[in-house]
Amino acid sequence: MIVLVKANVLAVGLGDKSKSLRQLPIRVIDFSSSVEARGSFKNEEIDSIISHWDLPDGPDGNFLKLIRCIKPDLPIIALVEPGNTGQEISARSIGANVVISSDVSDEYFRCVVAEVLGLGDVEEIEQICAAADEVKEC
Repeated sequence: MIVLVKANVLAVGLGDKSKSLRQLPIRVIDFSSSVEARGSFKNEEIDSIISHWDLPDGPDGNFLKLIRCIKPDLPIIALVEPGNTGQEISARSIGANVVISSDVSDEYFRCVVAEVLGLGDVEEIEQICAAADEVKEC
């Protein structure tokens, strides 16, 4: 299967949520900590960041605040705790492109990421990937 990668996305602290992005034509660079993620900027061309707002080694959005200062034009998707309006307000105040609750469905999450990255119709992408997977199984 040939996959055209349209963006390199840095995913930080997403855990299993990053698996839902496999159906998109993106390369996901997945890290569990902000320390690891920061090092990737030296070696990778990053087109967007998806990160939890509150990371164990970057509480109170410190990782995303730092990234916003260093790369102000980089698209950011911040995941916040469900019902935590303080996190939502803080993430919006740094100019995150999208702020969503971490408990959203995988389908909605994929749609949001596709929209922010300008990938087009997610349903069409998923159908192409499903067809390619069927051919792969033959």
